[in-house]
Amino acid sequence: MGLKQDADQEDKRTNEIGTSIPLLDTMPTISGKIFTADALLTQRALATYLNDRGADYVFTVKGNQKTLLADIRTLFTDIIHAWDPDFVTETPKPEHGRHETCSIWVSDQLNDYARFPGVPQVFAIKRDVHEIASGRRSCTIAYGVTSLSGTAASAARLLELNRTYWCIEAMHHILDWSFDEDRGRIRSGHGPEITTQFRRFAIGLIKTRGLPVAETTCALNRKTRRVLDFLKLTGNSRPRKCTEN
Repeated sequence: MGLKQDADQEDKRTNEIGTSIPLLDTMPTISGKIFTADALLTQRALATYLNDRGADYVFTVKGNQKTLLADIRTLFTDIIHAWDPDFVTETPKPEHGRHETCSIWVSDQLNDYARFPGVPQVFAIKRDVHEIASGRRSCTIAYGVTSLSGTAASAARLLELNRTYWCIEAMHHILDWSFDEDRGRIRSGHGPEITTQFRRFAIGLIKTRGLPVAETTCALNRKTRRVLDFLKLTGNSRPRKCTEN
């Protein structure tokens, strides 16, 4: 990755942290809402802010919160191997050529120990993925923290919130890094809304072909003929009609 790309990524990270609370300040009420975020926004200031305004959070915990991560990882290391998950879900049929099983363990044992605002539950999510074509198997474990109590959110609910967040995040990641949407200059009228709908349409069209979005957009970028061929709008890209002799 080039230095410019590194700088762009760092700018986006910094802007995201610095603008999260000011952005929420523009909302008249957030009481009763649940906010999900990745590890970048797992910040004590944001957690305190949400709790003070009557909202809840479900955050992913990674290396930027080293002490909290170490505490949660230590707690669940033995639990994951010794105890059945609190909830398990799996894809009913292979999606995108893979089968995924997600397991979640939830604990309240760090309530009085975790140095993070308003923590009644921490959790660990293990994802087992089986790539159907290659037979390759992989396993990842993610850790998280939430201000939702056990009565407010069961293990199944926490897993659902986590999975829903990453589905949304995946779309925003594509819009940002493949289409550079965050730096778009269209501001007036319905322009931003219409533009993002076109981008989402393009992403959906590429995905229906089972193609990777980043590579496909790169291959089609500024190549009008290739785009028309991809959309099957040219004569040689459409199936030929059979004619009788």
